[in-house]
Amino acid sequence: MKGEPLSHGGSGVGTARLLEGRTALITGAARRIGNAIALALARQGASIVLHCRQQSDAAEVVGELDKLRTRSWVLTADFQKPGEYESLVERAVAAAGSLHLLVNNAAIFPKGTLDEVTFADLVQTAEVNAWAPFALMRSFARLLGKGSIVNILDTRIAGDDRSHVAYILSKQLLASLTRMCALAYAPDITVNGVAPGLILPPPGKDVAYLEALADTVPLRRHGGPEEVANAVLYLATSDFVTGQIIYVDGGRHLEPDGGARPPRS
Repeated sequence: MKGEPLSHGGSGVGTARLLEGRTALITGAARRIGNAIALALARQGASIVLHCRQQSDAAEVVGELDKLRTRSWVLTADFQKPGEYESLVERAVAAAGSLHLLVNNAAIFPKGTLDEVTFADLVQTAEVNAWAPFALMRSFARLLGKGSIVNILDTRIAGDDRSHVAYILSKQLLASLTRMCALAYAPDITVNGVAPGLILPPPGKDVAYLEALADTVPLRRHGGPEEVANAVLYLATSDFVTGQIIYVDGGRHLEPDGGARPPRS
């Protein structure tokens, strides 16, 4: 049956860890930054509910979690189908018993300039990148009543990326919802965002893509997924930070155009 949880692994061992006894739901956890976040939280003792579109997508990260002796479950949901994503938090609670942390990481990244973007593009991208995460936040608040929420944004929310119009508008919408929900769900739920910059190359590109853009970053280098994961970990373990966005981008958002300019010649 679609969305049926798969349980893996056992309890962790060792010295006390920051997230011992807590469970995190991470959307888009099968690949890239979501994968790194899942492993980083697991190393700190968290049990992990992995969301992906197909259970087979999560095989690699489940194997890594097994090596860490971490309990994990895989749940599927298509973020263009409300009946699937609106039930995701409830299914996660049923599988794991409870939730303490929600990480909204899943997103789509369509290209589209101002001349090319259509209303349909905008609606589709906003549903996946902003509305579905909001639906999960609202369900988390209703069902759990306490915990932490971290939304993965993008450094380009500080500027205007006119090559990915629908995408950047959707992330700016999620940033606004992050601040609104931080107020609405206080004092028992913290809601924050992490905005990565040059972290991973787009699919089909290699590290040379990032190196060519390093000069657009004040720190003159690109980052790695572990730096995003560390920011998520900080927010997941702080109970006195809410409504904040941490830019993990080497200062790129400080540029006048939010880091959207081409490399210096």
